Amino acid sequence: MRAAVITEPGGPDVLKVMEVDDPVPGPEDILIGVKASALNRADTLQRQGGYPAPPGSPDDIPGLEFAGVVLDAGERVIGLAKGDRVFGLLGGGGYASRVITHHRMAVRIPDSWDFVQAAATPEVFLTAYDALFNHGNLQMGESVLVHAAGSGVGTAAVQLAHQAGAFVFGTAGSAEKLAGATALGMNVGINYHEQDFSTVVKEITSGAGVDVLVDFIGGPYWDQNIASMALKGRIVEVGLMGGGRVQIDLGQLLGKRLQVTGTTLRGRTLEEKLAVTAQFKRHVLPHLASGSMKPVVDRSFPLDEVAEAHRYMETNANFGKIVLTID
Repeated sequence: MRAAVITEPGGPDVLKVMEVDDPVPGPEDILIGVKASALNRADTLQRQGGYPAPPGSPDDIPGLEFAGVVLDAGERVIGLAKGDRVFGLLGGGGYASRVITHHRMAVRIPDSWDFVQAAATPEVFLTAYDALFNHGNLQMGESVLVHAAGSGVGTAAVQLAHQAGAFVFGTAGSAEKLAGATALGMNVGINYHEQDFSTVVKEITSGAGVDVLVDFIGGPYWDQNIASMALKGRIVEVGLMGGGRVQIDLGQLLGKRLQVTGTTLRGRTLEEKLAVTAQFKRHVLPHLASGSMKPVVDRSFPLDEVAEAHRYMETNANFGKIVLTID
């Protein structure tokens, strides 16, 4: 099969498309002919040598999601057969023309979708759902602040929070991204280059603060995040793009009775991933299939241009997902 391989740790040009051995499915696995995958920040970290793949996933082929067609099914596979169109999460290996996955990790692609839409969905919507509801315990009528509202996970989180009846604040670095997030259901957009988001939150909420905050930045936002929180608020750390070191005044946590949770999906056990996938199928997929929510695709690149796709991601110019199309 063809795959984009990390030939050594480094910049985008270390990704080379080459022929590698096909993966071999087990009795509960399906073999998928991949039509599209998508980029995630974890891919760039893995390429640089800073985020090893979990056990069972290839160390040298990035890619945390897939969309494609079932080519073969193991003897204990139930409910899927050759020719079915499916998408889902991976621990790695998605930048390839073939992947294997446990059959219960695969989700049927809505009939009206193409493979690009499907590839743009699993990582961002499962991550956002897990952060908002499993860790943030977001409830109807509460308020939420979503950082990086123009990112893939950000666009998913805005839609999920809006659909759940929450009042949604979001931050982004341009008027264009804020306008895009507003169209998805964001109530108040904050340009972090021009405004202190904690000040805006306190003004709009009359000093109360937000109930849930989904953060991708980490250390540099810590003090403003704390200042933005309501009594009994929940902060969910999903990423550390700005760094993970911070000096904490624990009295602030005690005074507001705050909860701070960190979460990632990639390194979880199969059982944990199956549980989140089942939640996605039940609570999110019907909205996506009906069109009341949607994956947001910024642009797509063919697999042979994977290095260019990584360079583009590192500009932070994208609104929504960057997709790789695979023959």
